Amino acid sequence: MLFCLAEDPEVRLRDMAERVGITERAVQRIVTDLEGEGFVTRSRVGRRNLYEVHPDKPLRHPIEAHRDVKSLLALILRGRASKATR
Repeated sequence: MLFCLAEDPEVRLRDMAERVGITERAVQRIVTDLEGEGFVTRSRVGRRNLYEVHPDKPLRHPIEAHRDVKSLLALILRGRASKATR
């Protein structure tokens, strides 16, 4: 979900669920967890949500804590236009 939000901060949960192949409810839980951990912030723009990924947030696992979200996104999204890491 983090990668979907980084690529398109205006993406709908329904579209993410379809893209990843899980239920919309599962996507909602994952995005809520990402918000709770401070990896993303959600704001309302009209009737839509706008998600901001926080690229400087360190990863939470002790083995990866020396890396940040930006490093992970750069590795996975290499060559793609990511609005979150610009």
